[in-house]
Amino acid sequence: MTKAATNQKEDSAKARKPGSRGRMPSGAPNPIDVHVGNRMRLRRTLLGMSQDKLAQALGLTFQQVQKYERGANRVGSSRLFDLSRVLDVPVSFFFDDLTDEVANLSPRLVNRAVEEPVGIEPDPMHKRETLELVRAYYRIEDAQVRKRMIELIRAVGAANGGEEA
Repeated sequence: MTKAATNQKEDSAKARKPGSRGRMPSGAPNPIDVHVGNRMRLRRTLLGMSQDKLAQALGLTFQQVQKYERGANRVGSSRLFDLSRVLDVPVSFFFDDLTDEVANLSPRLVNRAVEEPVGIEPDPMHKRETLELVRAYYRIEDAQVRKRMIELIRAVGAANGGEEA
């Protein structure tokens, strides 16, 4: 690439509005894209599928899957459709549990905002530890044992100062 072409490309990038291409004004991924990526990781992990296997099923590299799961790359509508088929969920699954706080950070609304929105804490339901616990729980065949495990976990949580559910 010539120096003039490189400069033109840089000028074009600078000319973009802050928060363009779906990113936050700070350049961080949009929280909605992060949410969709977390839901993608949740379903893939619950199915026991590796990033590599998912990538092969979609005709991608595992690095592309990683970027989708982190929200670094946005998932287009046709890719979301393919994901829903491969992961055997409706497209709406990727938006389930989307809080109003995150929904209000859509690019359409953020580009009108003057201030940077307050940071969002990660949902514990998307942690690997939580996913592994859920998968292990569902491998317990005896319903009574599963029920007792829930009671045990609630009791331990309450004993450590947490609320009893």
